[in-house]
Amino acid sequence: MTQPVDVIWWITAVEIPAVASLFWLHWRMRSELLTRIERMRSRHEGDVGDLRDGLAEFKLDVARNYVSIPYLKDIEKRLTGHLLRIEAKLEHKGYSQ
Repeated sequence: MTQPVDVIWWITAVEIPAVASLFWLHWRMRSELLTRIERMRSRHEGDVGDLRDGLAEFKLDVARNYVSIPYLKDIEKRLTGHLLRIEAKLEHKGYSQ
């Protein structure tokens, strides 16, 4: 009869507190991880917003300062000319619909 009493004592004195402490440790680590993830997500969203705003400002600055309207019109005319020549070649070879 001493054997079952020792096993019950071992389970009560050692195993249950060990399992409980491991469960508590797992729960605490999980809650800390979720908190860190949420903090990183909010910081990331703020950084992405700042980057988008900066990119929009940079695009606007480039459009205002580096590209002139006559230059854009010239590019448009050249592209239109190239596209018309390609279309004519395709029609000539019978690829048009």
